[in-house]
Amino acid sequence: MTTSPLQFAIIGCGLIGRKRAASLAPGQLRYACDLDATRAADLAQAHAGATAITDFQQALADPAVNAVIVATLNGALAPIALAAVQAGKHALVEKPGALNAAQLRTVRAAADEAGVRVRIGYNHRFHPALQKTRELLESGVLGPMMFLRGRYGHGGRKGYDREWRADPKLSGGGELIDQGVHLIDLAGWFLGEFPAVTGHATTSFWDMPVDDNAFLSLRTATGQTAWLHVSCTEWKNLFSLELYGRDGKVAIDGLGGSYGPEKCTWYKMLPQMGPPETTVWEFPAGDNSWKLELAAFEEDIRTGRTPSPGLREGVRTLEIVEEIYRTSGYPVSPASL
Repeated sequence: MTTSPLQFAIIGCGLIGRKRAASLAPGQLRYACDLDATRAADLAQAHAGATAITDFQQALADPAVNAVIVATLNGALAPIALAAVQAGKHALVEKPGALNAAQLRTVRAAADEAGVRVRIGYNHRFHPALQKTRELLESGVLGPMMFLRGRYGHGGRKGYDREWRADPKLSGGGELIDQGVHLIDLAGWFLGEFPAVTGHATTSFWDMPVDDNAFLSLRTATGQTAWLHVSCTEWKNLFSLELYGRDGKVAIDGLGGSYGPEKCTWYKMLPQMGPPETTVWEFPAGDNSWKLELAAFEEDIRTGRTPSPGLREGVRTLEIVEEIYRTSGYPVSPASL
């Protein structure tokens, strides 16, 4: 069990790497690594004691580094995570964790052998409205769960179909493996495993070889359904997740910023039915999910617990993505690392 302050290396110093770094306590960031030396230097300068590097192996060779945060493009996530766990480092790997499930299974086998913890960065679980929803679910006030409905999307931007997310070699796919994995992860968090997977992905608008919309129907062994739609032709950014139990409903709307104010609404079904009793929680204070997720990862390391979501959940999420891509005629990325 680790008791001293953990020392981190961040690999990938773009937008997400900077968000991750901002969650670290002063003195925790030992290395900022990026292929762009200027970007690495900019992040290191903002964190006293951090060293800017362009070769992540330098960080992995340092015995003082306890853990790495991998925040690169999708295509580099699994290879770097694999190298990290083989070097005996714990790893927080940005979603989706790999280009496909086979790559993530390789990381899982290496992590098991090395005895290190790997958390997949599904920070949406730590948004306050989602945390409140989890609290309501676990309290039992919804009653037995029936189904879940989720929509998540953005409208892209000029030239979006020429960015790295439109290149399957770098991204592994389109909107489904980008924002869609968040919805799949949340659906599994609330309903459980999905042995039945149907749906399709399509390219409706953007000039790119990957999907810009995906429609999923996921079913548990007892018949509970998660009905999901993700889109990068959502011209006004949208996040909406609704959970339906026999005794009421919870609706989560917005994620802050361009997705609108984040709120959680609880609709309690009354014995006489009719209009429900409604309670609304609003969360205007901003996004603290990155810090909460990091705290959970540190707790994984300190206590030796299995991360959740970890590699098991990450693999299953990517298996669902691959099933939809195969049935829709999109290629799945090669498994080798």
